[in-house]
Amino acid sequence: MSTKSNKKQTSSLSEIAKAAGVSKMTVSRVLRNADGFSEPTRAKVMAEVERLGYLPNRIAATFGTAQASTLIGVCVPNLSANLITQVLDALDKNFERLGYQMIIGSHNYQKQQEEAWLKSILEWRPAGIMLSSKFHSKNTVKMLRDTAIPVLEFWNLNTSPIKLSVGFNEYDAGFEMSQHALLKGYKKAALLLASSDANSVAPERIDGFSRGFTEAGGEITHTEILNDEPGFYAGFYGTENLLNHTDNADMIYYMNDAMAIGGLAWCERKGIKVPDDIAIVGWGGYEAASVLPQRLTTTVIPVLQIGKLSAEQLARSLSGDELPNVTAVPAKLVNGDTL
Repeated sequence: MSTKSNKKQTSSLSEIAKAAGVSKMTVSRVLRNADGFSEPTRAKVMAEVERLGYLPNRIAATFGTAQASTLIGVCVPNLSANLITQVLDALDKNFERLGYQMIIGSHNYQKQQEEAWLKSILEWRPAGIMLSSKFHSKNTVKMLRDTAIPVLEFWNLNTSPIKLSVGFNEYDAGFEMSQHALLKGYKKAALLLASSDANSVAPERIDGFSRGFTEAGGEITHTEILNDEPGFYAGFYGTENLLNHTDNADMIYYMNDAMAIGGLAWCERKGIKVPDDIAIVGWGGYEAASVLPQRLTTTVIPVLQIGKLSAEQLARSLSGDELPNVTAVPAKLVNGDTL
């Protein structure tokens, strides 16, 4: 299946004026928050603005013309996550090569924040929109499907995208690791996750691991979710917390490599041998995981490839090329020394 750039346009001032039964000048005054109209008139105009999905053109307002934009709006969960910063860097380098510039925003895993960012950025008529999440509000999906602007969801693959998707399958990555652990003889796994927001604990990946593990005869002995950022220290103290709640786990599956490295440090301090006493598994392919005395067993995410392909696919869409809706970039399981 392929997609081609949609030519549907946003509503005009004339359409708003006609629907509200007022003049274009009145609509313009309402949108500029000027005076010269009544409150009922303002309410009637704004109701039609909302119904018709009108978005003011900030470029035209600023430069006096609706000139072609080279701006790409990119929204991610946060700007501090290790892998997200890497993929943003890859996007930036490739967009610069292709003649575009990014405007970056974050939504902290909140659909309404993403929607608010999108409304703001669409007023500038960007050349394209990129979203790293595949979970959006209904209004976000409607706005993006109605616009002529190319839209690409990247990172976590969306098999039913708004328009285009480039990324890896989170569920499959978790499932693959569960089968690898079972084949190596592990039967009792504990999960160590961390999040300052309940929506950001990688539910699809954890579901893939848990289902794959339990449906093949394994057991999840305990799931520990820390109210913290998923970093080295969370993995360090979280490992102690987890093992205080379960005494029969033979492996720990961590939310990411940083937490897994923290767990390795705690085990070393306590004289716990890895993997003889307990196995440790990470996720992400952090650079530090490859230079440890024990190579961490993990799933490597091809961040540079995702960034390059995403930028190129969006640029091709802007040129009117027909493209596959979904472009999968496989993650890679690394069989290290900790499992």
